[in-house]
Amino acid sequence: MMEKIQHSEVEVKGLKLHVAEIGSGSKTVVFLHGFPEIWYTWRHQMISVANAGYRAIAFDFRGYGLSQQPAEPEKETMFDLVHEIVGLLDALNISKAFLVGKDFGAIPGHLTTAVHPERVAGIITLGIPFMLPGPSAVESHLQLPKGFYITRWREPGRAEADFGRFPVKSVIRNIYTLFSKSEVPIAADDQEIMDLFDPSIPLPPWFSEEDLATYASLYEKSGFRYALQVPYRSINADAGLSDVKVTIPSLLIMGEKDYVFKFPGMEDYIRSGAVKNFVPDLEIVYIPDGSHFVHEQMPEKVNQLIIEFLDKQSI
Repeated sequence: MMEKIQHSEVEVKGLKLHVAEIGSGSKTVVFLHGFPEIWYTWRHQMISVANAGYRAIAFDFRGYGLSQQPAEPEKETMFDLVHEIVGLLDALNISKAFLVGKDFGAIPGHLTTAVHPERVAGIITLGIPFMLPGPSAVESHLQLPKGFYITRWREPGRAEADFGRFPVKSVIRNIYTLFSKSEVPIAADDQEIMDLFDPSIPLPPWFSEEDLATYASLYEKSGFRYALQVPYRSINADAGLSDVKVTIPSLLIMGEKDYVFKFPGMEDYIRSGAVKNFVPDLEIVYIPDGSHFVHEQMPEKVNQLIIEFLDKQSI
């Protein structure tokens, strides 16, 4: 089925975006990737929802993969991705769609839903619950050691020097392997994040050398400049929003072995139901052995959850 996925360039806000799609249903599902992912991260889900009668679209965010870089990446924030999501819907003449966001892709997904509720029929996020960018988003990081990977990557030049020691393919391999574990990646004072990688550890069984080569080829095209800015170096940009609520039907899928659960306060925020103060119509599903990449690790289970949610909604 992979060969049935069609690829095109769509101009949005003056930038050509790489868009992959499959399916011809009247209801559209737009998938939003995280890091170090790309449109390809959704390959299993795209085929599954297309087979269930939906139109599946996954694209490379601006500055990622085969999509164009903005002129000044260092001025960009998560809000540029909100405009991009809405702009893509406009360019494709889609009045309303479902959004599925993984990792940081959940954040512009939720922001789009909060600011443009008329454009979103429902939202599913994996690995990241509702959270607004802004100063409070990095407060919890201060409770972690200074070797915490986000703190390190927010420091201008540091990740560039760290990643620059290795081929792009090795960087992707290292991050995928590290981030598949249940522990938060934290470097010692005399280490960089890439130094945490143990070369004797094989790729996860659900991530093939072919998958790695595909990711690497796309990041070789784009590099990591934009990815380090959005999300990491712009996560503290104030949303300028108050009393934000996502009122449409929502689903959060969390792997219980996802290291994000170990972020200060995160597990309590989700399990206590406090997240429902912001997303009242939220269903939460926990997958016992699921990692941060649960959609690639256990695609059949995740596909089933996504399709069951979509089938319950109207558009």
